[in-house]
Amino acid sequence: MPRNFAIRLRCPHGDCDSWVTLSNREESLEQVLQQTWDFKCREHGPQQGVPQEAMEVAPLDEPVTAPKTASSFAIPFPNTPEKKLPRSSERIPMRVPVIIYGYAGKSGAFHEDTETILVNSSGALVTLKAKLALGDTVFLIHKSGGEEQEVRVVYLDPYSDRETRVGLAFKQPVSGFWKKTRKKPRVPKTVRVIVKGTDPKGHPFAQSAYTVDLSEDGARLDGIGFLTSPGQTIEVRRLWRKARFRVVWIGQVGTTESNQVGVVLQSEKNIWRVEVPRAAAKPSKK
Repeated sequence: MPRNFAIRLRCPHGDCDSWVTLSNREESLEQVLQQTWDFKCREHGPQQGVPQEAMEVAPLDEPVTAPKTASSFAIPFPNTPEKKLPRSSERIPMRVPVIIYGYAGKSGAFHEDTETILVNSSGALVTLKAKLALGDTVFLIHKSGGEEQEVRVVYLDPYSDRETRVGLAFKQPVSGFWKKTRKKPRVPKTVRVIVKGTDPKGHPFAQSAYTVDLSEDGARLDGIGFLTSPGQTIEVRRLWRKARFRVVWIGQVGTTESNQVGVVLQSEKNIWRVEVPRAAAKPSKK
């Protein structure tokens, strides 16, 4: 009978681990552990490797039952012992690029690009290098949709020296959050702007930058080196027009997005004066 497995694969170029779901497999658990599998490392791209860990998981169309032993555990952020609440929706394996930012105890402010392992309407399981504690409150940004949610750390699994599997829960279930597409389509457009804000040390700065792409309510800017964490508010000026924007993500250092920031308009004021395509209407049924 075909079975589903979740396997943990380690990148040969470092300690970064990735979880991969194998669906409808005829192999036994021992055979899965002995084979080499393709996977995509977040830092080094496509790789191959032998699983560091493997476990059988329930099919997506069947309800997930509580595991009887620790060795069969495959579902993140379990219910707390004092309360056993019904699951709002089934968790499904889905890789969604996200940004997690906030404060990590003594380590201070952090922002980290990662991707989900499992998702449902109540939250997600992700892998983070930041050291968080149960009960911590941080923020999650859906990179494709641009949506942001305040989330609470409800599960931790330190399975490697560098990274931890972290279960994040929304304040309340958000239906369709993970399938959202960007609200406003973007158009590639280079426009020179002046950006004003405050650097991490509290010093004001003003510098020239330019847009990479634009939407009705936001933009991606390049050439900004003073910002180190999302959540900040900046002023963007184009010619004589200016508006305030909130920084929702910052490009990871060492990638092609280094020194880039994604910003969302904080008011109704549009300073671009550029024609931006609107979201395509759903085709009518004939």
